[in-house]
Amino acid sequence: MTSHQTTQTMKPATAAKKLGVYLEATPAEFQEGVVSRTELAALQTEPPEWLQELRRTGPHPRPVLAAKLGVSIAGLARGGVTEALTTEQIDALKAENPEWLQKERATQAEVRKETVRIKEKNAERAEQDGRPRS
Repeated sequence: MTSHQTTQTMKPATAAKKLGVYLEATPAEFQEGVVSRTELAALQTEPPEWLQELRRTGPHPRPVLAAKLGVSIAGLARGGVTEALTTEQIDALKAENPEWLQKERATQAEVRKETVRIKEKNAERAEQDGRPRS
C-alpha cells in the first residue's frame, strides 16, 4: 500500500484573509484559483509587487481597517463604515476624527484595560492556588 501525499489548498478568500488583504482588490488569477500552503508561504515570505502595493495602499479588509483606526470591527459598523477603505481614506478619517471614531477608540481602550485587569487577576489567582496552604 502506497501513501500519496496530497497538497493542501485553500480558497482565495481564505488565502486573502491570511495575507491581510481585500480579496476583491487582488489580481483575477489569484481570485479565480486555489492557493496551496506552499504558495501561501511563498507569498508571505517574498510578497510580489501587487501584494506589497495592496498592503501599502489598500483597499484594506475590515480587520486591518479596524486595527489601523484603533477600533473594533463592530465599532466600524456602528460608525457606518461598511466598505473597504484605502490607506488615503483611512488617513483622511483619522485627520477628520469624527465623534464616532473618538467614542469607539475610547471604548476600545477601556476593553484593553479590562482585559489586562482580568489577565492580572487570573495570574494572581493561579499563583495563590499554586502555593501550599498553611
